[in-house]
Amino acid sequence: MKHPRINHPLNELTESAAELGYRMPAEWEPLSSIWLARPHNPTTWPGCLAEAQAQHADFAAAVRRFVPVRMLGESISIATDDAWIRDYGPIFVKRKSDGALALHDFHFNNWGGKYGDCANDDVVPQKVALLLSMPVWIHDFVLEGGSIEVNGVGTVMTSESCLFHPGRNANLGRADIERELHAALGTTHAIWLPAGIAGDDTDGHIDDLARFVAADTIAAVRAPQGHPDHEVLERNWEALTQARDQNGQKLQLVELPAPAPIFWDFPPEDDWPGGVRQVPASYANFLFANRAVLVPTFEQPTDEQALKIFEQLFPDRVVVPVPAKYLVVGLGSLHCLSQQQPF
Repeated sequence: MKHPRINHPLNELTESAAELGYRMPAEWEPLSSIWLARPHNPTTWPGCLAEAQAQHADFAAAVRRFVPVRMLGESISIATDDAWIRDYGPIFVKRKSDGALALHDFHFNNWGGKYGDCANDDVVPQKVALLLSMPVWIHDFVLEGGSIEVNGVGTVMTSESCLFHPGRNANLGRADIERELHAALGTTHAIWLPAGIAGDDTDGHIDDLARFVAADTIAAVRAPQGHPDHEVLERNWEALTQARDQNGQKLQLVELPAPAPIFWDFPPEDDWPGGVRQVPASYANFLFANRAVLVPTFEQPTDEQALKIFEQLFPDRVVVPVPAKYLVVGLGSLHCLSQQQPF
């Protein structure tokens, strides 16, 4: 399917980002801003939109302490269908030779066509490119920002359950997908994890599973026996123990805890059966914000354990707990609700 285009001329690039010397920086590198989109869709947060909006406002205020915020739907009048800008928003890349920025607009089809129309979200990056007068690549390739994680020096990490899902790029195999990723992100090596956690409607986004916290270190979630996510997270952990970086070196691994399962009673909709469902609460859904790390909390005993791990990982950064009990009802959290723009 062809990616829709806005009715305005853009500086659209044809040679790949890799060919032009661009790379996607790691999230911990210096940021000039973080993009957010105001929550407004009541079907995303059934019965708790006001609470989710309040927690999102607190999240935005926490980000502003460390990085300027660009808020769609408030200070920036770009229309959206939902707030998950990580997945449909611009993915910025930086040219190695002079630090110039450009951005990618991947085709967004509502996570494999799950929720109907997403015409506004799908062209947000083009409108951002127009707003910033920035070069852009417009892709027919379907990709969400939450499905990829880079270390900034050559490796991209993702999941098989998401990128192999037939609702995205059904005609492409592993080698084809890796080729697309490397050309766009300036990477040369891929790490694949098997699958995602319960309640994740994205088919297994990496930002709920495992994240780079340094070029050679990955923090990954593990759950105890008896937890619904124990088996799949152990499969992911085993894959990580066998993984190597872009230089063939073994990676350092750090365990993140899993909160106890959190459930919400969703009402039935045309494309949703409704009923009590586990939501994908994960401490891996944290956000770097220059000298800070923002960590979601869920009013769980594991919150304190997770925060201590982040404090040990980042002694030179401020670790900021951000309440996300209602945000995660929308099936995402801090990382899903944000998109960084590097310096």
